[in-house]
Amino acid sequence: MSEAILPALTVRDLHVQYSLRKGLQTRILRAVDGVSFTLQPGECLGLVGESGCGKSSLAQAIMGIVEPASGSIEIAGLPADKTAIGGLDRARAIQMVFQDPYSSLNPRMTIRKTLAGPLHLHRLCPPSEVEDRIRTLLALVGLEPDAADRYPHAFSGGQRQRLCIARALAVEPRILVCDEPVSALDVSIRAQIINLLLRLKDELGLALLMISHDLGVVEHMSDRIAVMYLGRFVEEGRWDQVLSRPAHPYTRALLASVPGATKATGPGRRMTGEAPSALRPPPGCAFHPRCAEAFEPCRTGSGPPVTMLEEGHCARCHLLTERVPA
Repeated sequence: MSEAILPALTVRDLHVQYSLRKGLQTRILRAVDGVSFTLQPGECLGLVGESGCGKSSLAQAIMGIVEPASGSIEIAGLPADKTAIGGLDRARAIQMVFQDPYSSLNPRMTIRKTLAGPLHLHRLCPPSEVEDRIRTLLALVGLEPDAADRYPHAFSGGQRQRLCIARALAVEPRILVCDEPVSALDVSIRAQIINLLLRLKDELGLALLMISHDLGVVEHMSDRIAVMYLGRFVEEGRWDQVLSRPAHPYTRALLASVPGATKATGPGRRMTGEAPSALRPPPGCAFHPRCAEAFEPCRTGSGPPVTMLEEGHCARCHLLTERVPA
């Protein structure tokens, strides 16, 4: 009897808060407000939403860069805290690919030193095997061995991002968090990096958390999509469910802003105004000030419940509770 495969990442009711002081007054900014999801090995979850919705704060909490106010994070079934998974073990399990590939590389270090650093720190191979490991990592991301002797400024943007991916893969992680990994690249280069990440996901069994503003990137890469607004997931499902049958007005508004997307998904209204501040979230559904379909229940209470629309597809909207029987 085969053993059940544990999720690579499990997040339960995660809250991330920041205390901001102005004079004698302290205010709480709720960047992530009760997020839960699982990520399986070899799966890609696309996380979309406007700037300021909490995507990067969620990624930083998963990485251990910021401490959650409450909730839990598990990596392969083990709590991501000092008692179960320490700092170095967590760094081995989860690595991040950042938006700007140039600023995330040390300009004074050769690529050889950049890639050798994690190998020495985590003692992943004997010193005599470091050179072979560096050549393997460069080949894995499609670069020649002579790249090891050059500095970051000698590479193009796409090549730098390949180097950042190679550095992340040096410690053989289970999970790769990609925070807008192609937004700083030329359009012609984006497809190459996307295809590289997809190939590595399949070959190495990586779990990918793909954070992006670009719905085209998310559609191409993701097995599932989560739509985030003001710290909460408002819709989640398989990519075909979310993109072809969007249930939340915010998801439909995002798709309406993409040329040609409304033909496949039906009519959608573009949003007006800006998202409310996380320091002063509106009562009820946080999206109701910008929603053309909002009615009285949307404006009161603590927010709408989660409605399951079909297997694997759910959304948080009062309109759904009116249409979908319990």
